[in-house]
Amino acid sequence: MFTRLQKFQGLEKESCFFWGPRQSGKSTLLKILFPKSPYYDLLLSDEFERLQRKPSLLREELLASKQTMPVIIDEVQKIPHLLDEIQWLIVNANIQFILCGSSARKLKRSGANLLGGRALRYELFPLVSREIPDFDLIRALQQGLVPRHYLSDSVEQLHRAYIGDYLKEEIAAEALTRNVPTFARFLEAASFSNGEVVNFLNISRECGISGPTAKEYFQILIDTLLAHFVEAYRKRAKRRIIQAPKFYFFDVGIANTLLKRGNIIFGSESFGRAFEHFIFQELIAHQQYSGLQYPISYWRTTSGYEVDFILGEGEIALEVKGVSEVLGHHMKNMLAFQEEYKPKQCIIVSLDKKKRIYRNITIYPWELFLHDLWSGSLLS
Repeated sequence: MFTRLQKFQGLEKESCFFWGPRQSGKSTLLKILFPKSPYYDLLLSDEFERLQRKPSLLREELLASKQTMPVIIDEVQKIPHLLDEIQWLIVNANIQFILCGSSARKLKRSGANLLGGRALRYELFPLVSREIPDFDLIRALQQGLVPRHYLSDSVEQLHRAYIGDYLKEEIAAEALTRNVPTFARFLEAASFSNGEVVNFLNISRECGISGPTAKEYFQILIDTLLAHFVEAYRKRAKRRIIQAPKFYFFDVGIANTLLKRGNIIFGSESFGRAFEHFIFQELIAHQQYSGLQYPISYWRTTSGYEVDFILGEGEIALEVKGVSEVLGHHMKNMLAFQEEYKPKQCIIVSLDKKKRIYRNITIYPWELFLHDLWSGSLLS
């Protein structure tokens, strides 16, 4: 139903890691793009048991098959020591691998072999607007963009099941923290930082944990692909700026459920926050799928000026306004940034009906902005 934009550009004969949140569609995409590849699914108990018991079975089987297609290992993080066999096969048998998973944290913590720079890295995100026929903005903001969730008619139950499975499978099963109930409380507290600058001290107090533990818990969310940090833009700052990162969950629908937002209605505060989150999801996916890999940061001064996203090294300043018409008072933050940094483009994405320019600030209707973003005419 959905034609994904991740096409593994530049892969050729190289091996790669392919990371993405659970249910984002990694396995489905791999089976579509590489239908003839050998496929090892470590979620299957019998497959997991035999390769966990004897990793050399992988080497023996692939050498016997004289494999020429990429070999796919799904949920590779479940057997970290399998990577020793994989590296040997890459080096000595010239076999190509696509190593798929939802988190590299267990591999890193176990000291697993990460193939010594021999593997490229690709990611899959939840759906983006360009992948969805007859895209429905309110549906996306309400239900999120995990494929199954976007299509569902009972999405809240799916959101809660997803959060429960995450705590059970990613946190408890992978032994990422010993105190799962405390982490569950932290997850709810962290939701109030969604789209905001993170105050680690306040969250640690609210959850009854230390500051370092709060930072570790946030890092677990990042490493397991459930969230993203957006770092502060610090280039040549004249004004005093906030330097703590902003925080976004990987999907606006999951954030809605954690925050108990209810229905998303045009013009409401919840709409504005969800709309900004949605645009962030489009940007971070575009950054990866386009191959441009531009940094995404934000700018906030201690006096209260803020620009939502700075793309590249200050080339584009971008604000998101969930209003039907951008007026003069909506532009004060952008004008302050423009005065200090002289970016190449200043853009406000809104619900305006037509594109217009005011004092070198381009007001973009959201549909046109996304069209220009994904067509390559905005960033190149």
